[in-house]
Amino acid sequence: MTSHKPKILLIYTGGTIGMVKDFETGALKSFDFNELLSKIPELHLLDCQIETHSFDIPIDSSNMNISNWQKMAKIVEKNYSNFDGFVVLHGSDTMSYSASALSFMLENLSKPVIFTGSQLPIGDLRTDAKENLITAIQVASLQIDEQPALQEVCLYFEYKLYRGNRTTKISAEHFNAFTSPNFPELAESGVHLKVNKDLILKAKPTQKLKVHTNFDDNVAILKIFPGINKNVLATFFAIPNLKGIVLETYGSGNAPTEEWFVQILEKAINNNIHVINVTQCSGGTVSMGNYETSTQLKNIGVISGKDITTEAAITKLMYLLGQNLEHKSFKNLFETEIRGEMI
Repeated sequence: MTSHKPKILLIYTGGTIGMVKDFETGALKSFDFNELLSKIPELHLLDCQIETHSFDIPIDSSNMNISNWQKMAKIVEKNYSNFDGFVVLHGSDTMSYSASALSFMLENLSKPVIFTGSQLPIGDLRTDAKENLITAIQVASLQIDEQPALQEVCLYFEYKLYRGNRTTKISAEHFNAFTSPNFPELAESGVHLKVNKDLILKAKPTQKLKVHTNFDDNVAILKIFPGINKNVLATFFAIPNLKGIVLETYGSGNAPTEEWFVQILEKAINNNIHVINVTQCSGGTVSMGNYETSTQLKNIGVISGKDITTEAAITKLMYLLGQNLEHKSFKNLFETEIRGEMI
């Protein structure tokens, strides 16, 4: 009796990983991703079947938007019953946003969706693309009793596997480009592939995949800074059709206590604009009420983002706005962990 050989679908959206160098001009150019096996013959050594699906027009990740997230989610949905795992090849600049968005779009996920990319193209002598791609496929192929070992949206980069909606990009130059500031890595690749099984999300076996593609983009991110004035803040909150703002505050969720500042926020909240409080710090959590500078925010109904990243906060905001929830239910649900994105 032959053992089950996992089937993995590679979804190429664009990015550095899918480019090769034209050695005559030195410029980077996209190549036909169906020729992937010829570029990385080591993939033949993996104990899985690999198929590829490429966006008709690969995009730079700086142009990533909701319609592209919807496209990715629909590709997963369409091929869900035919594959054991998915690897999404994506530009690194907005990868954490996309991994977060897909985690909210794909409810009751029981198979891995692994995002990866590279800092250097596949054709470069010093490329990180091969290791990232090979190990991402290997991780997506992991099985326990012929069932996927991972059942969530992840991000693999430079020997570490992270929960996708816990990541943020920290370097434009180093291979170690990502971190998960408030949650341990799910796995680490060394001589052996070590998986932290206790940290992995478990799917509910009785529930089928549910895909949510209705995201609302009437949102914004505002980073508080010393010297921000009344006109700037008032103009920001007066943006037409604005429905929600991720407010990056100091430390554990602190902001100016000047009367005009609090009044503008309170007026916005009374007008059903959701205000999410996240920290500017690279790690840690919002804990409103610890200091006077955050107590007023708590009292007027600002939503606590706890230890969520800005990338996960803005995509969760888009997702929940698309559910047409009433104001109180929205606050309760945002402050509740739904995909492992916060404590």
